[in-house]
Amino acid sequence: MKNLDIREEVKAANLKLWQIAERFGCNDVTFSKKLRREFTPEQKAKVRQIIADLVKEREEA
Repeated sequence: MKNLDIREEVKAANLKLWQIAERFGCNDVTFSKKLRREFTPEQKAKVRQIIADLVKEREEA
């Protein structure tokens, strides 16, 4: 399975892929399809930043 590290980080943060997709700039189906191929380091960094932002927002709420 590709992008297993990203999938595990999303799960560990108790987030859903659609939440990441929304911030990533695509719909959930497209994001799921993108996960089928290994992300570039830049894409992984962007997703990790999105995860961190969403977790921070949730904690502040």
